[in-house]
Amino acid sequence: MSAARVQVVPGGPVLVSGPVRIEMPDGDVVESDRFMVAVCTCRRSEEYPLCDTSHRRCRRVAESPSRSACATTSGPAPTPP
Repeated sequence: MSAARVQVVPGGPVLVSGPVRIEMPDGDVVESDRFMVAVCTCRRSEEYPLCDTSHRRCRRVAESPSRSACATTSGPAPTPP
């Protein structure tokens, strides 16, 4: 038996060795046959549940003292004015 490898990236996605089948709460199924799949944990991805690196944009905004940090985990990342 080959065990799936799962790696949690601090401030980023969960990396899962693929292929994967993700079952969503509403019954939808997302499948990926890639050798490594990034699963979004910030819920900002437009490709949710797959990561599109939206967490990187949010982190850059949070590092800037003049911008508000992305504090929520349930909505999209704020857009610059």
